[in-house]
Amino acid sequence: MSKYSAPVNDMNFLLFDVFKADQFWQSNATLAENIDRETANAILQESAKVTESVIAPNSRNADEEGVTWTDGLVTTPKGFKEAYNVVAEGGWVGLAGDPEYGGMGMPKMLSAMHEEMMCGADLGFSLYSGLTAGACVSINAHASDQLKETFLPNMYAGTWAGSMCLTEAHAGTDLGLIKTKAEKNEEGSYNITGSKIFITGGEHDLTENIIHLVLAKLPGAPEGSRGISLFIVPKYNVNEDGTLGEHNALGCGSIEHKMGIHGSSTCVMNFDGAKGYLVGEENKGLACMFTMMNYERLFVGIQGLGASERSYQNALEYAIDRKQGKGSVKTADKKPESIIVHPDVRRMLLNMKALNEGARAFNTYVAMQLDIAKFSDDSEVAKAAYLKGQLLTPIAKAFVTDMGFDSCVAGQQVFGGHGYIREWGQEQLVRDCRITQIYEGTNGVQALDLIGRKVAMDNGNTANVLAKEVIQFAKDHEAEFPDELNQLIAAVDLLSAVTVDVLKKASTNPSELGAASVEYLHLFGYVLFGYMWAKMMVAAKNVEDKALSQSKIKTGKYYFARILPKIMSLKLQIESGADMLFTHNVEDF
Repeated sequence: MSKYSAPVNDMNFLLFDVFKADQFWQSNATLAENIDRETANAILQESAKVTESVIAPNSRNADEEGVTWTDGLVTTPKGFKEAYNVVAEGGWVGLAGDPEYGGMGMPKMLSAMHEEMMCGADLGFSLYSGLTAGACVSINAHASDQLKETFLPNMYAGTWAGSMCLTEAHAGTDLGLIKTKAEKNEEGSYNITGSKIFITGGEHDLTENIIHLVLAKLPGAPEGSRGISLFIVPKYNVNEDGTLGEHNALGCGSIEHKMGIHGSSTCVMNFDGAKGYLVGEENKGLACMFTMMNYERLFVGIQGLGASERSYQNALEYAIDRKQGKGSVKTADKKPESIIVHPDVRRMLLNMKALNEGARAFNTYVAMQLDIAKFSDDSEVAKAAYLKGQLLTPIAKAFVTDMGFDSCVAGQQVFGGHGYIREWGQEQLVRDCRITQIYEGTNGVQALDLIGRKVAMDNGNTANVLAKEVIQFAKDHEAEFPDELNQLIAAVDLLSAVTVDVLKKASTNPSELGAASVEYLHLFGYVLFGYMWAKMMVAAKNVEDKALSQSKIKTGKYYFARILPKIMSLKLQIESGADMLFTHNVEDF
């Protein structure tokens, strides 16, 4: 039976020892009113209680049962409704929401940790509240005051849910190809007509209303992505007094039968002249949606971490309990030993531990940039954090989920044959985690976004600013861990040199960017995880918890010795260039 224990101690270590979040909170007038160290710890403890005791125990049963579709209605697994009510009544959906509309106003650094607990408890279940919170971000940033007053309070309260409807059967990554139409009515609303696929939480029985964010095109709109508008389209129309009116002209045509996340309803949604309301300006919908997408992409990275953390916890327990064979050290005792004595098992567990804890630190660092960009009173500081957050978003989505999936597979491998059996839960985590590399923009697309938009189109400026930050930190603390921090400086220099080389080659051959993209993203990710481990090692020297201190320093040294060197092979792969990819004609495949 798979178990889950929220890593609250590690989260507190990151917030207060590594990133000094409380200092930022107290120095900011807006945040100081809502959050301090004691409140944050209480929130983490309560989140752990809910996720461990209410959500996690039902994860396997929900996976076995899945969601069902009957005549357009979707029924979630047994126990989901009760668990969702606990989440809603606890205010968790609106944890980071705008207090003006009933949210709690918590920083993303804190809400990201709650999201990780939700994902570790049950990735499929976490999507209902996670997508709602993401939809609220876009509505709050771009909708009119009237729309915000109409929809946000009930969404933050968990009474209404949210979805985002982008993908169509013929238009996935290239949203400029969408065919969903919007026609304006005399009173200012719009009629939305079209079909969307792969819509998470498009229909379910958890809330009394579902608020869809739908991308559509107006008549005569510019071609491609420049002609996309964003609309709020509720399942039930809302009367002027806030009560629910008639069912809107929309419905769920079917649900997908998926490899994993069986508790999450993935729907085909049909809109047949459904009444909708414009968010932002006409033909500016993609920018509005990407406000949500950047938060959602961090959330997807968090999903990968949540699954791999649960996989690690169960693999570790199994490795300690399972007696099998002898270790590499000969002893007179002939009794079988715990498999954790075997080098290969230790390698898998330490890889998982180092990558999970590195990912948690990195996610927290990215969330901190989002908080600074949102709350800072200094416009220049806010702008710099915004640009850094933009640069890091594809890494947070793609690298963390790639490493998360690898860790889930490793956790399954620790179990041997038992990892392939459903009752232990490891195979479910592999299946659930797999989607994180695919949706919200495949990891290959994230890699193109990183190297093509965030680096090449920026001429590497933001990447250089970040490189200087890492090198300055390493030099400031070089005396504390000279071997590791000098290695980190060398790794940053390698990344910078590779960046310059790829951009130079791309100036004459644009295919160089795509050819290098995935390896480049991984190279960038490993270096940034090195930065996170350096920060954790330095902070760990000064914590009172000696067990935590020793564990962090040992694991950090392991990362630098056994994982960070992978950047050398990535460098060679990138340097091989694009030509090798194009020597094959189509028939050669």
